Amino acid sequence: QVQLVESGGGLVQAGGSLRLSCAASGRTFSSYAMGWFRQAPGKEREFVAGISWNGGSTYYADSVKGRFTISRDNAKNTVYLQMVSLKPEDTAVYYCAARQKILVTGEHLYDYWGQGTQVTVSS
Repeated sequence: QVQLVESGGGLVQAGGSLRLSCAASGRTFSSYAMGWFRQAPGKEREFVAGISWNGGSTYYADSVKGRFTISRDNAKNTVYLQMVSLKPEDTAVYYCAARQKILVTGEHLYDYWGQGTQVTVSS
């Protein structure tokens, strides 16, 4: 069982930066691939970024490539999402998720989810 708690969301102007954190409970965090997803009002939840269990592989949605960076610190049981050059279309609730085995992008393949943190980017 893994429990996930996101933090770091907030209100920022377009062009600004935020760093989201996702703290995980459990001793087996290092065996989980981690993903960040987001859901904007009236839209489906979508994959944003993912990282393999050891940080060796990362994957990004085209919409955030070059602006967002996912990383993890297994010693701290935490995964991060550094977001720069934020745009109003990045406004959404951001969720982190965990799954054992390989990194994938499909949300239905993730087993554990956090409660989400709101990111609002003003124009």
